[in-house]
Formats: sequence, C-alpha cells, structure tokens
Amino acid sequence: MSMERESLIRALQSLVGKERVYTEGIIPAKRAIDTWPLPTVQIAVGAPEPPPPICVVRPRTTEEVSTIMSLLHRERIPVIPYGGGSNVCGGAKASTPDSVVIDLGSMNRILSLDKANLMVTVQAGLYQSQLEAWLNERGYISGHYPQSFDLAQVGGLVATRSAGQFSTKYGCIEDLVMGLEAVLPTGEVVRIKPAPRKSTGPDLRHIWLGSEGTFGVITEVTLKIFPKPAQRWLHAYAVPSMDVGLGIMQRFMQEGWRPAVARLRDAVETARSHKGVVQEGECILLLLSEGPAGYVKAESEALHQIVTEGGGRPLGPKPVEDWLEHRNDVQEFYQYTAMGVIVDTVEVAAGWDQIGAIYTEVVQRVRKEVPELVVIFAHSSHCYPQGTNLYFTFGAQPPRDPKAVERVYWSIWSRIMEITLTHGGTISHHHGVGKVRIPWIADELGSSLTLLRRLKQAMDPDGLMNPGTLLPGPDVKKPQT
Repeated sequence: MSMERESLIRALQSLVGKERVYTEGIIPAKRAIDTWPLPTVQIAVGAPEPPPPICVVRPRTTEEVSTIMSLLHRERIPVIPYGGGSNVCGGAKASTPDSVVIDLGSMNRILSLDKANLMVTVQAGLYQSQLEAWLNERGYISGHYPQSFDLAQVGGLVATRSAGQFSTKYGCIEDLVMGLEAVLPTGEVVRIKPAPRKSTGPDLRHIWLGSEGTFGVITEVTLKIFPKPAQRWLHAYAVPSMDVGLGIMQRFMQEGWRPAVARLRDAVETARSHKGVVQEGECILLLLSEGPAGYVKAESEALHQIVTEGGGRPLGPKPVEDWLEHRNDVQEFYQYTAMGVIVDTVEVAAGWDQIGAIYTEVVQRVRKEVPELVVIFAHSSHCYPQGTNLYFTFGAQPPRDPKAVERVYWSIWSRIMEITLTHGGTISHHHGVGKVRIPWIADELGSSLTLLRRLKQAMDPDGLMNPGTLLPGPDVKKPQT
C-alpha cells in the first residue's frame, strides 16, 4: 500500500461522500467475515474476532465503483466485493486487514422490466427476496429460490454460481443470467448484452458466473423471468431407501419430466423434519409441479405413476406444504454455532451411477471415524438427466477450543471431499469454492486449473481481487486429520 491509511480513507470519502465510507463500528466488523461456520464456531469458543478491513465503502452507481476501483488499483489495495454476506464457504471473508470492502448493498435498484422478452435488469446489490416480491406484484416470478433467499443479493448469487430450490424446472443461476455489467480491477467497465443466444466466441458471462469476486465487481445483472404459474401440484411419497428414491428420480428425469421440486430426504432427515409421517427407516420424496394447467396435469399423473411403480407410498400434499413453509428457517443453525457446536452443510454432485455410493460411504465413514460427530444426514434436491446432488448436513461437538474446532471440522470436510473425488463427483454443486474448498480445487479441476490461473493473471495480474478465494496459493495444503 503506497498511500497512508488516513489519506486513503479521505480519498475514498472524496469520491462517494464521508457518510458512505465506514471506518469503525459494527459495519466494518461484520464485513470482515461471512457466515462460514468454521470461524464462527471458533469465535464462539474463544478465538479473537478477525480484524476489520481498512474501511467499508458503499457505492450507489457503477460509475462510483469504477472510480473506487481505479484508486484502489493504483494504490495496490486488496479489494473484497461484499454482497449479502450469506456465503457459507468463507468467500467474502477478508484474508488481510489491509483491504477495502466494497459493499454493494446501496446498489439495490430495479432498472428495467422487459415484458416482451421476459427479462428484468437490476443492480447487483438488490436482495433476491425484494426482486421476487416486486415481480410477483406484476404477475411474474424469478424462478430462483436459494435457501439464502432473504439474505442473498443478486450479484452474490451470480458470483457464487447459485442454485435455487426450484432449479430442476427453471435452471440454476447460469441458466437465468442473460447479460451483466462488471467493473475490472483497473476500473474499466465491461458490459455483456442480453440475447436469446449468441455464437460470437466464448460465452463471456461465464467468466463472472462463479468468479467469487476474484476478477472484479459485478454491478448489474439482466435475468430471465417467468409468468406466474397457472397451476401447482404437490405430493409427497414414502420410499424404502435412498437407493430406491434415487432410482425413481433418475427414471423421471431421464424420461423428460421436470418437476420444479424433486427433493429426496434420507431417513434421518425425514425423521427430524417429518416426524410421524413415515414409518421408521423410510425416506421421503417431495414433489412439486407447476406451470400451465395442462402441463401440470400431465406431469403430475406421470410422476405419480413412476413413483408408485418404483415403490413409493403416497402421503398427500401436506409434507410438501410443511417444507415450503419452513424451508428457509436456519435459526437452529445459528443457535448451535453460538453454543460452540459445529453445524455445517456440504453439497456435492455426481452421476446417477455413483451418487448412491457417495451417500453410503460418506455417512458410514463419518459416523465411524469422527467420534465428535453428533448427527449427519443428507438430501438430494437438484436433479438432471445425468445425475443429481447430495446436500449433507452435519453436527459435531468438539472440545471448547479453537484448535479442536478446526481439527474436528476438517476431519469431516476432508472425508466428504476425498470420497466425492474418488467416485468422480464434483466437490461443490452450488455453494462455490470460497476458502473452504481451496485445498481440493487442484484435484477437482486437474489440468484445467491452468486455464483458471491464466484467466486470473490476465484479469487481475496484481492479485488484488479477493485474495485467498477460489484459487489456491503455493502454500495451500490439505488439512491434517
């Protein structure tokens, strides 16, 4: 850093106003961390709070982001783009206190609604829940409902390559982004215009999808939207095992059916979330179809036939209604982490021929090999003709010591990562890399890691954008467990 701290702060204040540069208090303290459970639990058992950044800057326009980035680039200041802070992988956790956080929260305007082409353009700091409410008032839906729906901003969903709970029908965020605007580390503004499809070289949207703030700052996004569905069908089924349930989902996906929700919960998760609904040891399959009336009738009848022929027992719509009502309630997670209990989620994906083996091996090995484990369960919630995901949830009670928390945490994560890689799966389905998956990213990407490194070098040769996230440094090692 060539400019002294106070001089830098004054320079930023001159660009956006003193009231939008935060140097002390709750905002810089909160922007030093996201919702990654590891440091959160460590702090709960006595680890010090991470040091705050130099300051937090809240721009309101792309032009302001550009001028801020130009200044920080010239002074060689690390930059952390910050959205809603709901990332659970440490992607927005500052790796150094000598950084400036660019908080997109004030860039929250809806810029245009294109009814003819079913698109909406928004600033990146708009909360997804606010966008959905605005669209609903006008007869549309976004089709994108991540569990972080109330906490996540649109730019962050793009940057982490998000998947929503209705993705089997509407697609993940990469299927919804039509165009975007971003600011490069130098302050240059780039725009990718929306179009139904292009054949003009590589799809440049994908440089930003999953970039996690390492290439620049996303400032504006154009998204697909959908008319409100005319009809909806909900139904739950008891199935005897995860293997049976996965086989049922494989069949209807490969036959061409696309229910908006296809969620298979294992026996442990079912017993916790649907107490008294199924028999002991059974799993539950939640299905939701929506769309035009004729479509829903055809899809629901086909799904019902496939599930019952495959061994599913009809339970009616209420378990799905209950899930819809409580699906985003994560208060229990926060209560446990505040008490020093590790509660975390790990989502992976694989082809249909390997996903069942990953589930079985992870659950068996973690239960057997991690004595501090309290519970582990999983569900499948994002399906494709080629495979599906697994969303593991685990709880563990380590000794009340930050180092012990770290040891137990990595002992579980390491096993899930290694088992997934051994079976040819991918180590992240929709939460991204952040800092938690850095030790395994070389194994995940293989020879294509070279492409990612070269892209980073071309776009951010000084390594100023969100350092320590997405790409492994030379000193990164796998945790010892």
